Amino acid sequence: MKLTRKELLVGGAAGAALGAAGIYELVDKLADSPPGHFGEGRDPEQHLLDGMRIEKQEGVEVVVPVRHHQLVTARVVAPPDQLRDARADLAAVLTKLDADYPGTPEGLAITVAWGLPYFQTYVADAAEVHLPFDRRAKKRALIDAIRFPSDPDDTLLEDNDAAFLFRSDNEEHIRTAATEIFDRMKGVLEPTSIRKGFAGQMDGGKGFPKEMATAAGVPGADLIPDGSELFLGFTSTQRNTLGPPRIVNFETLGLVDLGPRSYFHGGTHMHLSHIFEDLEAWYLNQDFRDRVNTAFRPRLPVRPGAQTVPQPPSRASSESDVRRDYHRFGAIGHSSSLQPASRLQQDVRGSDGTLYRKGTAIPQRADFNTLDNPFFWSADPKRDRMGEDPAAGLHFVVFNPTSDDFHRNRLAMDGVLPGGEKLQFAPRAAGQGFNSILRTTHRQNFLVPPRRHRSFPLVELT
Repeated sequence: MKLTRKELLVGGAAGAALGAAGIYELVDKLADSPPGHFGEGRDPEQHLLDGMRIEKQEGVEVVVPVRHHQLVTARVVAPPDQLRDARADLAAVLTKLDADYPGTPEGLAITVAWGLPYFQTYVADAAEVHLPFDRRAKKRALIDAIRFPSDPDDTLLEDNDAAFLFRSDNEEHIRTAATEIFDRMKGVLEPTSIRKGFAGQMDGGKGFPKEMATAAGVPGADLIPDGSELFLGFTSTQRNTLGPPRIVNFETLGLVDLGPRSYFHGGTHMHLSHIFEDLEAWYLNQDFRDRVNTAFRPRLPVRPGAQTVPQPPSRASSESDVRRDYHRFGAIGHSSSLQPASRLQQDVRGSDGTLYRKGTAIPQRADFNTLDNPFFWSADPKRDRMGEDPAAGLHFVVFNPTSDDFHRNRLAMDGVLPGGEKLQFAPRAAGQGFNSILRTTHRQNFLVPPRRHRSFPLVELT
């Protein structure tokens, strides 16, 4: 039975939506047992999640993804002279939640990020001094989001002040925490959108993505392979494709000048976007060989039906590899096109002494599938073009050392090589990786402070 938006949401106002689960309650009902992660702790970095389990899938080490995700964007509605008190209030409720739950998948991880409008409106003078500076790009580490060549002309570049990312294997933990935060911050922070979703856990059966999409009546749901981690069928959390801990910290790779007090040491950059995925076009217009060519690299040898494809550092594509594929096949592949920008091109000694080898991935992704259309709830449904029916999509969340670093990665998907050369593709061309079946509706860049400064950063310096 196909579900309507009303049945999906089971609520309307922001407060009701924060405490509603809608169809996402099915995730826990479909799971046979808890995922069995281990460990606990709280790192100085907000973007790190402790206790992630590693297991082998088809002979490849895979990070088992967290089951439930929710992201709430917000704007500041209090006058500037009230933000010092608000800073203490938000810090108190976040500290309480840290004490209530371990910082692991079984507990709860909360990442608080702040948008450029917040820094420009409320702490402009302090931001001028203390915002990190991208040495390579010769601009701030946090800059406005842009539309990329394959983005639709109507992709919305958002202007939220803040974003709260909640991750847990227990959906009730997320609902409780989100409600506590926004009840406490009423009159200071006002939600602008609520975005919900899930990541598949590879424990046999049809898998969450297929079960959830089928329950929602999404076109093409029956074509998703059984056991898939995400709607598009391939496993995306191979250990070798995710940046190791702290590699995306501002200070780690030496890309960023932290300023006179290193206020944001231990912080990072976060990009957020929503993307619709055309499942029918992906599965009906392309056979398995075509999907491998598109997702990874043209002619890459892969066992028929495989979902977890090895992508070790030693096989990372170079600019010349991508250029060669383009001239030979008229196609570049998603992973292959990204690797010259998203992986280290030489050994790098990090600021803490860690040696990161050539081919190591840099971005740390926290993306998750969704049935939102495009959001679970919006304060401005007309602007956000809210639809009635569930839709297959992805809330794309990724941590990079800077905005420009993310932009370089995303431009690579459009055939813009890190050295500046542009391979000549028409927007959303079939040879241009995933772009032909993706449609981005919203984008924004955020700064993620270290845990000690996550509550209204820089306010105490104004």
